[in-house]
Amino acid sequence: MKYIQELREGERLSQIFFCKNKTIATTKAGKTYYSLTLQDKTGVLDGKVWELSGAIEHFENLDFIKIDGDVTLFNGSLQLNCRRIRKAKEGEYDQKDYFPVSEKDPAVMFKELDGFIQKVKEPHLHELLLSFFGDKEFVKNFCQHSAAKSVHHGFIGGLLEHTLSVTKICDFFCTLYPMINRDLLLTAAMFHDIGKVNELSDFPENDYTDDGQLLGHIVMGVEMIGSHIREIPGFPPVLASELKHCILAHHGEFEYGSPKKPAIIEAAALNFADNADAKLEIMKEQLASATPGEWIGFNRLMDSNIKKTVLQ
Repeated sequence: MKYIQELREGERLSQIFFCKNKTIATTKAGKTYYSLTLQDKTGVLDGKVWELSGAIEHFENLDFIKIDGDVTLFNGSLQLNCRRIRKAKEGEYDQKDYFPVSEKDPAVMFKELDGFIQKVKEPHLHELLLSFFGDKEFVKNFCQHSAAKSVHHGFIGGLLEHTLSVTKICDFFCTLYPMINRDLLLTAAMFHDIGKVNELSDFPENDYTDDGQLLGHIVMGVEMIGSHIREIPGFPPVLASELKHCILAHHGEFEYGSPKKPAIIEAAALNFADNADAKLEIMKEQLASATPGEWIGFNRLMDSNIKKTVLQ
């Protein structure tokens, strides 16, 4: 397979793409054609089907399609003129070639996360963690989910990677500040974005669900945790409220969608850890293709012009 980033003008190819979008359009002469947005893990490519003949089989948005076509240049950008198209069959493609995926092994990451679960000694919090992370179906969904539609960790396994990083940062905070309730903070770290399993749909869509649009992952996460807490006999009410507060306050500021500002040290620590990992991942993703020493321009999320430093 040749990835989109590797394509060059004049190439003739026959391979499978993910059809992110299919639009039926009309030329100035009144002729119908298809305009396609084709995708693999390296980017997107404009596709055109000018001749709607028998060589173009039926397909829809979000289908994997086998295309025979020619790479051309139009207005300075590559375009694929499609001569033949058919829907790809299962087994002919690997989704990892078409969607961004964590560079880290999900099995290794989850094993490390499970190590933190075992560190939580408070019995009610430990049982609460197991009620989620001991559920195989939930774990499967959690481990393949993204942490965002875009912005940061917007790839398969992104939610697990981000959660593990935030948990590790919080664990470090506990060594620096002994007054932190380690069990509470580690539990909050592992749960802080749990609502994203329902806020965002699975790949290939990776888009906001109706509840995601209406409620958001913070409220959804607190509701999920609350429903499990009610099934655990004798769960301390104050501990439940403190845990929920950490989730509600983890964005730190009202302007960032946080329903509450941090009122306890564990909530403050979680906010700092979440923000640090998110911002550094943004930098990592933005600088990935830059050359050392290069200024790549203004980044809206960092509110700054950013540069890739030279490693010594």
